[in-house]
Amino acid sequence: MSFLIVGLGNIGEKYEGTRHNIGFDVADALAEKKNVQFKPDRLGQIARFQLGGQTVYLLKPNTFMNLSGDAVKLWMEKTGTGLAGLMVVTDDLALPFGSIRIRGKGSAGGHNGLTDVEIKLKTQDYARMRMGIGSDFPKGRQAEYVLEKFPSELAVQKHAWVTKAADAVLCFCSRGLAITMNQYNGTIEAPQV
Repeated sequence: MSFLIVGLGNIGEKYEGTRHNIGFDVADALAEKKNVQFKPDRLGQIARFQLGGQTVYLLKPNTFMNLSGDAVKLWMEKTGTGLAGLMVVTDDLALPFGSIRIRGKGSAGGHNGLTDVEIKLKTQDYARMRMGIGSDFPKGRQAEYVLEKFPSELAVQKHAWVTKAADAVLCFCSRGLAITMNQYNGTIEAPQV
């Protein structure tokens, strides 16, 4: 069995470090943890490593958020990964900053990237990790908020949160969805000052 871990985000320097790109940040943390490099390939950047005899593929689509499903579908076919081995990592406005919510299926919840994945795969039955980015923005300013960089005062918490999310992905690949949800769903503790 192979695994395909997809971090959602937008390509380009202006999007780096933004709330909407937290999926890319988790994929980067995994690549760093496993000492592998992303290489450009069809519809995205891809990296791979071995874990317990299984191949884990990391994908950062270059299709922009709203067409993420094209890259997911292509790489599921190329790697022979079934729905049970897929996990999509994305931002979520409805969850408080620092929270992680892993589910085995569910609706896109208004997230354009997940909506496109659902349309292209013709199913909602795949694991997703939602990373809570909070919703501290004035009415009508949602688009600006998600495309802003995280404030520098949250850097320590963000690092701990992304590291925990990367650990959760490794748990998903080695121990399964149920254990991962039980162990990692929740919110990171604020670091002691």
